Amino acid sequence: MTARSVRTGDHTGPAGDADDLDVEEALALVREDNGTGHPGGRRPSAPPPQGSGPGAGPDAHHRATPWPEARAAAARAARAVTRGAGRAPVSVRLDEALGLTLAAPLDALTDLPSFDTSAMDGWAVAGPGPWAVRDEGLLAGHAEPAPLTDGEAARIATGARVPPDTTAVLRSEHGQTDEKGRLHATREVVHGQDIRPRAQECRSGDQLLPPGTLATPAVLGLAAAAGYDTLAVVPRPRVEVLVLGDELLTEGTPRDGLIRDALGPMLPPWLRALGAEVTAVRRLGDSAPALHKAVTGSKADVIVTTGGTAAGPVDHVHPILDRIGAELLVDGVKVRPGHPMLLARTKENQHLVGLPGNPLAAVSGLLTLAEPLLRTLAARPAPEPYTMPLRDETHGHPHDTRLVPVVLRGDSAIPLHYNGPAMLRGIAAADALAVVPPGGTRPGQEAELLDLPWASAGIGVCFT
Repeated sequence: MTARSVRTGDHTGPAGDADDLDVEEALALVREDNGTGHPGGRRPSAPPPQGSGPGAGPDAHHRATPWPEARAAAARAARAVTRGAGRAPVSVRLDEALGLTLAAPLDALTDLPSFDTSAMDGWAVAGPGPWAVRDEGLLAGHAEPAPLTDGEAARIATGARVPPDTTAVLRSEHGQTDEKGRLHATREVVHGQDIRPRAQECRSGDQLLPPGTLATPAVLGLAAAAGYDTLAVVPRPRVEVLVLGDELLTEGTPRDGLIRDALGPMLPPWLRALGAEVTAVRRLGDSAPALHKAVTGSKADVIVTTGGTAAGPVDHVHPILDRIGAELLVDGVKVRPGHPMLLARTKENQHLVGLPGNPLAAVSGLLTLAEPLLRTLAARPAPEPYTMPLRDETHGHPHDTRLVPVVLRGDSAIPLHYNGPAMLRGIAAADALAVVPPGGTRPGQEAELLDLPWASAGIGVCFT
């Protein structure tokens, strides 16, 4: 039995049918049924939790790592790598830097602006009016013009260099010419108005942004304005995905005891959204020799496996980690779904994240172990934790944290009930995952939320 068929305390039944429903009706059905056959999605009490991995027994579960500690352990493992020589900064072109983290301060290479410029279309004027207007106007991108003399004006475009001795820029809508071609102001002219003076934004050498800043589109624009062609950044952690299981199909509908592989299509874009560079996705079946060869031959910073983390006859991840002398940092987590996940150090600068094979359990493993590991390797800032009240009562596991898909509506989060370890229907409709403590929550009780990368609309949405 592979990890894909292990339910470790989460019992699910038929998923129900929501065909021909609009979005709100579908969400209501998801909330009410939960595919359990029990009104309101309530389940009978779960059986006592069992452990996973070699030697799993009645007390193996108690050796599992609490959920907050597992996340901290993943971040700590990444920091051990970043302190070494394995994550040296790299120099990349601006068009390749989006979503990466600055490894050095962004210091201005020039004054901004580099010369006095016009902030508006209009006239550059000198002294009091009325003014005689020069025949030639001033456009952006041209060399410094000749100085103005008192009583003289010149047509000027936004961004053009202001002539020496200019008093102000008179906006187009605030000036008019008489029959003799002389320019008159229709309102008071204030000295220096609508002129962007040299170094108004910064002087050469000023620190614009500190190291550790995420390269957003605005950061790239600022870097270009400040004179940069390349940036020193922390490289994306390289991730190789190993999909395990003989029962997986890559196309068509499930048949003859085979099921579609949901993780192969789902994990790479999700990992990219977490800041990783996915170097390969390999389907290995349930072959121990193939898994051993793939793990020992991988050059990735992080190996992500799917399934094979429990103690079934074809669950090869633990035996192979033991065979190669890997250090198990996390072996099972007190979280549902996804209890039989693991984190191991396979080489000095390489880690393996073992995800359960059930799809929602794998998502739980991504957010529990892969997200803090990859975020720290990429030197991205940790998201600020936040809470919202859960509108409905949310049933918890007796001993473990539960991660429950929710939608955000107004000032509350609404739990979605298609949340069994093999189900994706709830998470596909979700905005976030609620962290439900052991024992569950009351209606209106606050719970921590974990944003999904695309739902938070952050720069982390790097799907390509």
